[in-house]
Amino acid sequence: MKIHPFLVTVARFAAAIILLQTLYFKFSGSAESVYIFSTIGMEPWGRWAVGFMELVAGGFLISRSWNWLGALLGIGLMVGAIGMHLTLLGISVMDDGGYLFFLAVVVAVLCGLVFTTNRHQIPAAIRKFLPAFLQ
Repeated sequence: MKIHPFLVTVARFAAAIILLQTLYFKFSGSAESVYIFSTIGMEPWGRWAVGFMELVAGGFLISRSWNWLGALLGIGLMVGAIGMHLTLLGISVMDDGGYLFFLAVVVAVLCGLVFTTNRHQIPAAIRKFLPAFLQ
């Protein structure tokens, strides 16, 4: 199934915007971010590291030639976030009604769409090291 390039561009920028807007909360030490990373035993270093990786993923998603890498990094980050919600945090964190969990799922789906439609951009030198399902 061919997906219209405009929809892929919208998915790229929507995922990037969600990832980048959460940086303020991670880097400013908002109560919710501190609670989340304290609960999973990664405060403060994990909050900063995840924030930095989300910054990188958002930047790569905006890029035309490296969006596949941003999408792959975004998928990895969101799988981690979803896993933490399902195991240690719960769906709803600090009475947010599951909003952060929902955002993680949305970003994971958007990044999955971006990666599957743009994986042909992966350089051959890198592609040969990837498992078959990622090629």
